[in-house]
Amino acid sequence: MNLLLSNDDGIFAPGIRALADGLAVAGHQVTVVCPDRERSATGHGLTLHKPIRAETIESLFHPQIRAWACSGTPADCVKLALGALLESSPDLVIAGINHGANLGTDVLYSGTVSAAMEGTIEGIPAIAISLASFGDVDFRPAARFAQVLVSHIQQQPVDSAMLLNVNVPACPRHDLKGCKITCQGIRRYFDQFERRIDPRGKVYYWLAGEVVQEIEDAPHPEWDPATTMAVKALSTDVAAIQQGYISITPLQYNLTAIRGLTELQTSFDDIDKLFARFIADMDHTS
Repeated sequence: MNLLLSNDDGIFAPGIRALADGLAVAGHQVTVVCPDRERSATGHGLTLHKPIRAETIESLFHPQIRAWACSGTPADCVKLALGALLESSPDLVIAGINHGANLGTDVLYSGTVSAAMEGTIEGIPAIAISLASFGDVDFRPAARFAQVLVSHIQQQPVDSAMLLNVNVPACPRHDLKGCKITCQGIRRYFDQFERRIDPRGKVYYWLAGEVVQEIEDAPHPEWDPATTMAVKALSTDVAAIQQGYISITPLQYNLTAIRGLTELQTSFDDIDKLFARFIADMDHTS
């Protein structure tokens, strides 16, 4: 397959090398476009007010891999690759291997997930893969699972509007319990801003935080009973990792709150009256 790889840990991160080299050895055509430095937790930010530069990188990856270091964000990297660097569209976009989990609400901040989601937005199936540890540096199990997953997708393609968010426990192979299709959980953090003073006497803040609560999302009220039961039977990504399972969570870029549509249709039963009040207020104040 023709694969485009990116990450948010930067071009020199060990996770991207393990991922790219393993896929190249498996016979895939691999192109790497990554940030030129650490870009974690940048979300889906884009660079709009300054130029984006891309530098060819040699002798870092497998000889068959083409690689660039990009001055932009992870989303910039994928957007630039698809719009300027690649001669043809890839079959699959893969972001990772991230050094640390991307579980629950982490996906809203993750540069790794955002890089993969940029592929999904362009109609290309995508995978975000993370090693669920900030301490462990053995990316080989996650890299091997990526190879198996890509091979499976090659035989059984997934919906191009779907992103697979994969998290791999950082444990020895014999401790892995299996693989689960999961729902996105919810992680609440206790955010703490540490106040510091620089050598020139200026105040600055350093953000730190830790997970204090992990909960399951409530079922959508418009789901039919069969759907509700099916979803409730699934584990969350957070729980799967805690239990030693590899989690695969399907994500999408459409963030419409479906149940909110029903609620708003009830609370705004006559939307035309709301607009008329707005126009009247504008006329009164002008």
